[in-house]
Amino acid sequence: MSNLCVAHRGFSGIAPENTMAAISLAMEQPFVHWVEVDVQLSKDGVPLLIHDFTLNRTTNGRGPVKDKTWAELQTLDAGRWKSKAYAGEKLISLDQFLDKIQGRLRANIEIKTQGKLYPGIEEKVIGAIKKRRMEQDVVLTSFEPRILAKIKEIGRGVRTGLIIDGYPKDLLLRLQLLECTFLSIGYRHLTAELAAKAAKRGIEVMAWTLDDARRMRKVADLHKDILLCTNRPEVWRKAIGDREGRESS
Repeated sequence: MSNLCVAHRGFSGIAPENTMAAISLAMEQPFVHWVEVDVQLSKDGVPLLIHDFTLNRTTNGRGPVKDKTWAELQTLDAGRWKSKAYAGEKLISLDQFLDKIQGRLRANIEIKTQGKLYPGIEEKVIGAIKKRRMEQDVVLTSFEPRILAKIKEIGRGVRTGLIIDGYPKDLLLRLQLLECTFLSIGYRHLTAELAAKAAKRGIEVMAWTLDDARRMRKVADLHKDILLCTNRPEVWRKAIGDREGRESS
């Protein structure tokens, strides 16, 4: 199958992002092969899934994620903001997430940090992956090259990917120097030439974030190996899955 579907923060078009509800819903779709999530650390060093640096948007808590212990974070409601149906949905730890998807889905885990916000986050995330021998199922991504370099230094065998919302001329050279085998790129910057060159070098490319069928097909037409990251896997099914079904029948 080409242009595999990546569920962005789980099936976040329907369920609250980065929660077990969103991950479970993504797993129920037979055509979802990948999930993308974001990881930060609690005050006491527990890696957990959340996108923003503050709790304000996606929970009933307030203030920075890093100021709350894991015990405090677990008391928050991370579902009600999305809809009443998800009231009481909890934040989940990286361990809970990996246990859930192990042997079922591949994961693109973005390490969310800035400067020295989360010292030791790389070690903790790598430790959780290695403990479950999931090196082949996971790629760790970041906007920050120094984080990717650190992962390479301490996490032998763990794949890394650069996230970028642009297409600098030296992009492929940067990936080579960082020893990245994955590129997470804003879909507007992706070209057929870049996708072909990346594929030739063994670099997996993921385009984000595509929620519109026409645009999805346009990006898919650039190269069959491009992963399509979407909040709405049901749109992927209509745009790409059904098309493949028709072509093979």
